Formats: sequence, structure tokens, C-alpha cells
Amino acid sequence: MSDEQLWHEVDDYLTARLAPGDEALDAALRDSAAAGLPSIAVAPNQGKLLQLLAQVQGARHILEIGTLGGYSTIWLGRALPPDGRLITLEYEHRHAEVATRNLARAGLDKQVEVRVGPALESLPRLADENPPPFDLVFIDADKANNARYLEWALRLTSTGSLIVLDNVVRGGRIADQDNHDPDVEGTRAALEMIAEHPRLSGTAVQTVGVKGHDGFALARVLA
Repeated sequence: MSDEQLWHEVDDYLTARLAPGDEALDAALRDSAAAGLPSIAVAPNQGKLLQLLAQVQGARHILEIGTLGGYSTIWLGRALPPDGRLITLEYEHRHAEVATRNLARAGLDKQVEVRVGPALESLPRLADENPPPFDLVFIDADKANNARYLEWALRLTSTGSLIVLDNVVRGGRIADQDNHDPDVEGTRAALEMIAEHPRLSGTAVQTVGVKGHDGFALARVLA
């Protein structure tokens, strides 16, 4: 058995016991695939982790940058209290349409708002609305702009907020100093910002599983 086969088997074992799907989650993945969306949604056990992090945070206001078909959005939305709110930003109109249907089927359409357009245009407009600080921000969009998304996340959070940055290992390319691909450079810039910014304390963890070799970063806003 190859390493990758073993990773898949372990993920399947953990997911079946700790993060089993249900009709809304399974349908979100099925409809996303049918619509031709890329198969890059978080794994089920990673979705459950996002839900748990939001619950530990006691999150009432969540921001997601990168919606895709709304699979991770459903996991996060289910952590909200009845009066909670989640805003998710998606670049592609077609992806947003699929996500909107998936969220409605999951019963989250009253709490979740999908905003369509480039996130670096949506974020300034959101800031102009002067929303309450977001308790949790999940960044899972184009990786070249990770540092810019992180800057906006800092502007839209306050002391104690949690920022989660997905896909930071890039199959190990993050550690290859000769690799200057835009996704790698953007992710490095975000990690360096977490390491050096006086308002942030964070770490990163590499993962293996059905999504291959990757990882995520967590950063707590200190002030």
C-alpha cells in the first residue's frame, strides 16, 4: 500500500466515525461536482474542525473568503447561534449560484450571505459598512493574495478573534526556497506576516489525507 492510499484509508476511518456526512453536506458536494466546480472543498474532517473552532470561539460573526460550492460554509454556518451571521465572499458567479442553493437546502439562507465579486473589492465595501468584529475568519481563496486577505482580516477582527488560513503547505512547495510560484509566494508572505505582526500569534500544521499533502495556519488576534 502506498503512503497516499494509507492517508485515504485513515481519513475515511476518521471521517466515518467523527465527521459523517448528511443529506445537506453530501448534496452540496454532489451538486458542486455536477456543476463542474473544482474538487477542492475541504475534507469532511477538516470541515468538522472548522465547525469546532467556531464553536470554541463562541463565534457569532464569521467571515469566509472563498465560498466555492458552500461546503465549508455549511460546516461553519452550523456553528452559529440563532442570531449569528456569516458573510462569505466568492469570485465566480457560477460558484456562488451553486453555493446559494446548497446553503438554502441546509437551512442556512437566513444566516449566511453570499457576496459575489473579487474579494479585494468586496472587502473594502464590507469594511465601509462598519460591521461588528468577526470572531472567526476563514481564508480559502486564491493563494497569491493570501497576505492581502490577511491584512483585511486584521482590519475586520478584534482581540481574541481567530483567523484560519487554508492550504499553506502547497504539497511541500512552501519549503522549497527555489520555488517562486505566485501561490507559494503569497502563502509565504502571509505566514511571515503571522510570524512578525505584533497583533498576531499563530502556528501552522501540515496535514496528509484525501487532499494530499497540505496544511493550515491558525492565528489569534492579540489586540
